[in-house]
This record gives sequence, structure tokens and C-alpha cells, in this order.
Amino acid sequence: MRLSSLADYAVVMMTAAARHCGGLARVNATSLAEETGVPLPTAQKLVSRLSSAGLIESTRGTGGGFRLSRPPAAITLADIIEAVEGPIALTNCVDPSHHECALDGTCRVKPHWPVVNNAVRGALAGVTLTQLAGQSLPAPHEGRTTHDMRVEA
Repeated sequence: MRLSSLADYAVVMMTAAARHCGGLARVNATSLAEETGVPLPTAQKLVSRLSSAGLIESTRGTGGGFRLSRPPAAITLADIIEAVEGPIALTNCVDPSHHECALDGTCRVKPHWPVVNNAVRGALAGVTLTQLAGQSLPAPHEGRTTHDMRVEA
């Protein structure tokens, strides 16, 4: 499993936003695109998605821009990924809107997928934007960046 580039860029942008006065200062998509290297059209698309998900508050016009809707410690990696990708669902078995499996009636693994899915989501929910922004050091086993984050299956 690998994060999409869009989800990775959202994490990069949110982390940069958190570094601007703890996310309280207004920043705009153009300045964050320049700071992070995220292409401007992508940054604008992400601002829209992150705003729709309630992770940022956006203001138009002179002096406008966006800021985090809550403190960086209250925004997790899972929140950001789900804002861009939708609910974390490793298989169709844990996604209630999908029931497309030829093995559904005989599968002995299906009951275990929710446990695995919850463990992955829990790990992502255990990493806050404060940690990602470098405002506190990660534990020794958490030294990987989102660029390195993969769940081998």
C-alpha cells in the first residue's frame, strides 16, 4: 500500500501550514506551493478538499488565505489522508459500500480484515501534525517520513 501523491502533498502542505505560527497564521496556497514545491494547481485543489473536510478554514479576498481549523496536535495523519482519499479501507471487506467479492460466502479471512484495518488506521491516527511539523520529536521507531511510509502486505 502506498499513499497517493495527492495525499502525500496534502501532508506536506498541512505540515508547512502548522509551522506558520502553529497553524494560527493565515497562509495562501501560492506561498505554500512555493515553500513546499507542490504545484500551485494541486495546492489549490488540496485547499478545497482540506477545507471541505473541516481541517482548514479558508477566507477569500485581501488578507485572505487559510489556517488550520484546530491546533496541530488535534489533527492526525489519518485525518489528512481521509480528507483526500476517503475512509481508510484496506480491502472491500471493510468498506460497507462495496460488496464485490466472489469469496464472500466462504472467506475465512474476512472477519480479520477489520482488525487489521483498525490497526493501520490507529497507527496513522497516532501521528499528529505537531509531530510531523517537527514541533516535537517522534519516538525512535517513528523516524520515517510520509515519503517512506508503506504498509507491506
